[in-house]
Amino acid sequence: MNDLSHFTESGRARMVDVSGKVPSERSALASGVIRMLPATLARIRSQEITKGNVLAVADVGAVMGAKRTPDIIPMCHAIALSGVEVSFTEILEPDAQSCVGIKVVALARCVGQTGVEMEALCAANVALLTIYDMCKAIDRGMRIENVQLEEKRGGKSGIWKRGDGR
Repeated sequence: MNDLSHFTESGRARMVDVSGKVPSERSALASGVIRMLPATLARIRSQEITKGNVLAVADVGAVMGAKRTPDIIPMCHAIALSGVEVSFTEILEPDAQSCVGIKVVALARCVGQTGVEMEALCAANVALLTIYDMCKAIDRGMRIENVQLEEKRGGKSGIWKRGDGR
């Protein structure tokens, strides 16, 4: 039996047929971090970036990214999202003279036949890339890291949480 459902037994890529699945409430939470110079974070905080309010634009970018996931990821289903929420938290290191950052958390929800993990991950990535794009003129050394699924709920497999040992 093939454990990778996006491949046929002969190894060809395919979109999984979810027509036999019962629709259920599903959600996924993804996160990621962008590291930057303290001066860059200070300018984001005080809204001194010439392109505009960085976090407001990144929030919109995240929602747009979640909605466009099947246009980017080849085997993703088009899902009717019921909601996308994004939050931003500043990361202040004890030695804040070298590197600080922003943690992005994206939550995607739907009622459907397949999960929204890719939509949550795409939302987090687009938010991080939007921050980079808006600030690259002053800090090209920013670093995106630790983009990961934190939790998924719904469907046949139920709840999965990072760190549960499964």
